Amino acid sequence: MISKTLWRAARRTVVVGVSALVLTAAVPSFVAPTMASDAPPSVADLAERLLGAVVNISTSQTVKGTEGPGAVPMPQLPEGSPFQDFFDDFFKNRGGDKDNSAQKVQSLGSGFVIDAAQGIVVTNNHVIADADDIEVNFSDGITLKATLVGTDPKTDVAVLKVDPKGHKLTEVKFGDSTKMRVGDWVMAIGNPFGLGGTVTVGIVSARNRDINSGPYDDFIQTDAAINRGNSGGPLFNSSGEVIGINTAIISPSGGSIGIGFSIPSQLAAGVVDQLRQFGETRRGWLGVRIQPVTDDIAESLGMATAKGALVAGVIKGGPVDNGSIQAGDVVIKFDGKDIHEMRDLPRVVAESPVGKAVDVVIVRKGVEQTVKVTLGRLEDGEKLANGEDAGKANQGTDDKAPAVSTASVLGMTVGELNDDTRKKFGIGADVSGVVITDVAKNSAAAERGIQPGEVITEIAQESVATPKDVMDRIGALKEQGRKNALLMLASKTGELRFVTIRMD
Repeated sequence: MISKTLWRAARRTVVVGVSALVLTAAVPSFVAPTMASDAPPSVADLAERLLGAVVNISTSQTVKGTEGPGAVPMPQLPEGSPFQDFFDDFFKNRGGDKDNSAQKVQSLGSGFVIDAAQGIVVTNNHVIADADDIEVNFSDGITLKATLVGTDPKTDVAVLKVDPKGHKLTEVKFGDSTKMRVGDWVMAIGNPFGLGGTVTVGIVSARNRDINSGPYDDFIQTDAAINRGNSGGPLFNSSGEVIGINTAIISPSGGSIGIGFSIPSQLAAGVVDQLRQFGETRRGWLGVRIQPVTDDIAESLGMATAKGALVAGVIKGGPVDNGSIQAGDVVIKFDGKDIHEMRDLPRVVAESPVGKAVDVVIVRKGVEQTVKVTLGRLEDGEKLANGEDAGKANQGTDDKAPAVSTASVLGMTVGELNDDTRKKFGIGADVSGVVITDVAKNSAAAERGIQPGEVITEIAQESVATPKDVMDRIGALKEQGRKNALLMLASKTGELRFVTIRMD
């Protein structure tokens, strides 16, 4: 099986004082294939109209020392070696000496003009990341220096600005990517391998692709040829509207094999607007930690089907720290949009305006209900989320519960969380519940990755404070005919997660 490799399409080369020479194989003559009667009409008119709006992005970055691509490290020789002088001279001349090895790393990518009057150009963040100098090359041969308006690494979008200086630019507009269907024709224009103004045509192969490149993955997959250097270029619909920004391909070699990914305009357009207006993003924030709803968790929560996003914790001081949403709730709809799976929630929340009051439909202890939430700002909340434990304010505990001896249940040995066990496992003073002191090999708990030192805070959405509480809750679930027990576990630092354990 050929291993899949995800490539970002920016191309980097190293300039070492001489012009780079690119050799290509002889191009064979081609015989035009016979077109089927149902083939699409020519896209020549569309391409001619759009080519002027697509630009080549050229960046340069100074890299010092041996960390630069192409730099040859100085070998480590024994003290007093007779070859020391020889290698000193050789590597200094080759640029291998750390003080003399500064090199220019060049990157080539693509972009497109969305505002001709203001000189606004959109591209990928990874095309211009860490660049010392950015130039925009237009199809008519004009080259203009660009300044950075703003970037968003989370969606890999960047906005540049050039001064047209009387030069008339061609612009294109964003279209509605939500209207695109699998099988619709699309056209990509970009700068593959430095070959500017290249047009390729294909179809939408799939939608809503998650390639694990960021928190808001929702890519359009296309078989239109996309190669390194196409990054930041537009993906057009048949009307000439930008419905995607080409950003990545899957390939074992770095060349196109017909699997390319574009950021949908539905996501990109809002990011571009915020970068233009504020120079940064301002995303909505709910202030919860979430995890997927598995079939086992859905059964434990009394849900007919596995859907939505399970709230594993609530950020202290966040927008829903008032109890409107609690750990154990399942969000199934947000501001009128269905949440089919966990990854849907961060995206729709981020696309919502800061300060907006929205209706959130949740399932709490098997009952569906609607709560009103006013969103905070993600960028302000990230520091809070990183610095605070999730959901501690939502954990009910009974500090006066009597201490009992350890107990064995579901392959776990559990005990009282006291000063001794806190010290033994390094558990924070603000973590409450029942500590797991041992997990039997090949047990149901071990299969779920449960580790000694974790703390059971809830079982079936009811808090536990003693080993007896754990035994009682498990016994009650078995009497109810439940096959799985839903546990809320806290790590040593208080971070929460839900797991289900078989009780048979």
